[in-house]
Amino acid sequence: MRTLAIGDIHGCRTALDHLLAFVKPLPGETIVSLGDYVDRGPDSKGVIDKLIEMHVAGQLIPLRGNHEFMMLGSKKGGGDSIRFWLACGGAPTLESYVSPGQYATHEDIPATHWHFIKHTCDDWYETDTHIFVHANLHPERPLGEQTTEHLHWEALTALSHRPHVSGKVMICGHTEQRSGRPLVLERAVCIDTWAYGGGWLTCLDVTSGDYWQANELGERRT
Repeated sequence: MRTLAIGDIHGCRTALDHLLAFVKPLPGETIVSLGDYVDRGPDSKGVIDKLIEMHVAGQLIPLRGNHEFMMLGSKKGGGDSIRFWLACGGAPTLESYVSPGQYATHEDIPATHWHFIKHTCDDWYETDTHIFVHANLHPERPLGEQTTEHLHWEALTALSHRPHVSGKVMICGHTEQRSGRPLVLERAVCIDTWAYGGGWLTCLDVTSGDYWQANELGERRT
């Protein structure tokens, strides 16, 4: 059975629906979503609705991205935290929870969505061969000693990358690949392929290396 990873969705529910229809995950296959479900794209509410549905069905392992952290921080911190989140794409997220033209607040986001982001999502997922994170790993620290700066904020670049001490392959998102193609380094693959910016949403079979892509226009490719 396949283990599938889905990159940064960023509110692109249409691309997500087309991607899932393209990949056709089977019962018993594992899907790991790498975080950044919200912000910038047009339908963050729809994305969270779909991910909750998939998790309840027992097929999804959702990770938390830095944009989920910003969203949670804006609810708790107020003031500067709200302005920071809105400046990083939070406004379209709020707007997705109300009808067009209405003013949206945090109160329009249902408790089930807050619970999903805060309690259901994890910071990493590990198998015998792979480690799944949103952003990156400190190469010399075991998973239990990783910081949120590495897990959720650290960019992946060819110049700075070193494989993790575990010897496992890291699957991540976060660092936009505006070429539309995954970045493949030594024991690391980044599948954030800029879905919200006119690029593609990517699903990777981590064992075979096959990947599928869809975009907000409904186009598909492998």
